[in-house]
Amino acid sequence: MAWRGLTAEFLQVPAVTRTYTAACVLTTAAVQLELLSPFQLYFNPHLVFRKFQVWRLVTNFLFFGPLGFSFFFNMLFVFHYCRMLEEGSFRGRTADFVFMFLFGGVLMTLLGLLGSLFFLGQALTAMLVYVWSRRSPLVRVNFFGLLTFQAPFLPWALMGFSLLLGNSILVDLLGIAVGHTYYFLEDVFPKQPGGKRLLLTPGFLKLLLDGPEEDPNYLPLPEEQPGPHQPPPQQ
Repeated sequence: MAWRGLTAEFLQVPAVTRTYTAACVLTTAAVQLELLSPFQLYFNPHLVFRKFQVWRLVTNFLFFGPLGFSFFFNMLFVFHYCRMLEEGSFRGRTADFVFMFLFGGVLMTLLGLLGSLFFLGQALTAMLVYVWSRRSPLVRVNFFGLLTFQAPFLPWALMGFSLLLGNSILVDLLGIAVGHTYYFLEDVFPKQPGGKRLLLTPGFLKLLLDGPEEDPNYLPLPEEQPGPHQPPPQQ
């Protein structure tokens, strides 16, 4: 019964958060069970573009290291802030949320080439946290019961905590930089004089994930209208 309750609760999580979190957990479990090796997952431009191992463009965002404190720490923040974004500013805009993932992933991959970074999941986490924090500037965050501060300071607190864990802060800085780029292009620049939205979600994504938009001026075709002896469709 407890398992069914957990399953039902997990199915109530928004689709993008549920899918990404599950993919990260399953990837880590496969590595832990030695079904996969991290060497099959990391980002390697030579193997991607010369050997056509294109899956590495995705899998490097799914592996956060072996099971341990660092893994659970990252999963906690991925799940929490991804869900808050999807249920908050991206509510009802699944296509826009997926496009943010795609934009961030592509930009991180390009910048990762310069820094020889092999796994970018932590950078993606930093991006999600940064975007949420800038869109929730008045929210006060309690950081593990130790510190309380305004949300915009959270990405920097996470970077400091990552440094205490002995991790490189280069990945966190990359995520913050990409998060700021997205926030500026999506939330700041369009409100400037002469500014406009530059990040437009492709129509096929909107059609696939959000469904066709209803046109308020739409009139049904004659064959769609009920005839004199045809009852209207049941609601």
